[in-house]
Formats: sequence, structure tokens, C-alpha cells
Amino acid sequence: MTGIVCIITPLDITAFGVVANVRGIMREKMVGHTGTLDPMATGVLSIMLGGATRFLDYLPDSDKGYRATFILGKTTDTLDITGKVLSTCDTTAAYSDVVEVASKFKGEIEQIPPMYSAVSVDGKRLYDLARQGIEVERKSRRVNIKKLEITQNDTESYTIDVLCSKGTYIRTLIDDIGKVLGCGAVMTSLIRTQAMGFTLDDCVTLDELQRIKDSGLVFDSVVWDIEKILAPYDSVLVTQAQAKRFSNGGALDLNRIKKPLTEGLYRVYSPNGIFLGLGECDFDKNELRVKRLLVRNQ
Repeated sequence: MTGIVCIITPLDITAFGVVANVRGIMREKMVGHTGTLDPMATGVLSIMLGGATRFLDYLPDSDKGYRATFILGKTTDTLDITGKVLSTCDTTAAYSDVVEVASKFKGEIEQIPPMYSAVSVDGKRLYDLARQGIEVERKSRRVNIKKLEITQNDTESYTIDVLCSKGTYIRTLIDDIGKVLGCGAVMTSLIRTQAMGFTLDDCVTLDELQRIKDSGLVFDSVVWDIEKILAPYDSVLVTQAQAKRFSNGGALDLNRIKKPLTEGLYRVYSPNGIFLGLGECDFDKNELRVKRLLVRNQ
């Protein structure tokens, strides 16, 4: 089977755990995930199946959507509620104060990855160092907070909805908001609502996937075409002769392609709309060369 199945990741299971479950349920040997989640996070995780796994190294960057809850007046070493408490304090911050401070983080900002993260420094994972009680200097990253909305749940608990660029840490965002408020803040839950062009509505749970198998039904209804995840790349339609050459690994003469192309990757389609794979423009050789072919029988 070739395609993508989107899973609502349950609590306390890693992306690798989801992959193992999907592999077992769907009896598919070639399975890969498109990105890890925070340890306490749930939500959207797209899983590549069969021939789709060949495109894991060529996935386009995409915005991520998150909904998190947090409380004021506390900080931890992990920046979430599961960590060791570092400080507590009373807070007099009003809802309007939280909204005003949070609004300052919209747009492009610099963010320092937390110590409890999978980021590597000098070949070592930060979380491995953190577990040894070692803290190292981390370089800040530029991320883009495209949407940020705050709602109040009770006196000290809030919900934050965020649409952000790849590599954004919601734990860090919440911690930074707490620092500006002067009372600290810690994340209490996190769900990824959007990733790789998929939303929660596009997903199934592992239990639902198991029920499909147990009912003797086919998985086609929950498997997406690989093109959906590659949609950010522009597409190009080629002739039948070009499609045959491309499918055999041959580069195409840019002068023979009707559509003007620029640098970057393209989704390549046959005249009857069948997705063949990804091509990349090589202007030095004036050709569209094969970057990755879709093999459907995997």
C-alpha cells in the first residue's frame, strides 16, 4: 500500500510507537513518520506507507497548528507540568495582561530551544544532557508565530491556539510569556491540530484503524494520496513520451516542457494526471532531472 494515513497520536506514545502500531495493524513493512511530537503532546501525525516513504527526505516545510493549555505562577525544568518545579509564586496578572503580553510574540521572533528537546549540540541530544544535569548554551532560532489566540479557562489557567512555522516550541513560547508577566508559566497540555497540510478532521485513531482491520474492511477510506503532502510544490504536466522517459529515470529537456519553470522541486504528472514523482530543475544542464520516483507496488 502506498500513501499516507494520518493518526491522532494518543498521550504517552512516541512517533516511533505510532509507526510500530501502524506497521502491525496495516501489515505494511515500509512505514515512516513525518515528524516527532513533544513527549506530552497528542494530535496530528502523518504516517507514510509503502512507496510514499521514499519521499520522507523531500517533504516541504509546512506550518504547524497547536492548542495548548498553561497555568501561571509556576516554572519547571522541562517547561511543562511533568517537570521538576523550579519556582512558584502568586500572580495578579489579569486576562487582559496575558493577552497583551502574548500579542508581542506574534510574527517573527527569536526562540531558544529548551534543554529537554531533541535538538543536537556537538552531536549530543539536549535531553540527554539535561537528564545528566548539564545545561549548555543554545543558539536562538528565528521562528514565525502567524496566529496566536488566548482564552481564559479559570483564574490561572489559559488556552493558547497557535499557527507557527516549523521548529517552534510551544513550551518555550509559554515560558517566555510567563517571564514577561513576571510570574512564570508552564504548559499543562498540548495537541497538534495541524501539520503537513492535514488537520484533526483528516485523522483516525489507532483504535479506529484497528477496528477497520477487525471488521475486514479495506484501509482505502483512511489512506491519502502522497500528492496531498507534496502540494506546496508546483506541478508540471509532461507528454506521454516525457512521462515514459522520466519514469525510467531520464532527465527532461527544459526547452521541451511547455510550462516555464524556476528553481526548486516540482510534482511531475503524466498527460492523464498520474503522479510520477518529484523533479528538480538543473539550469546548468537545462533539464528537469528525477529527484524521486513514486513506486506504487511497494
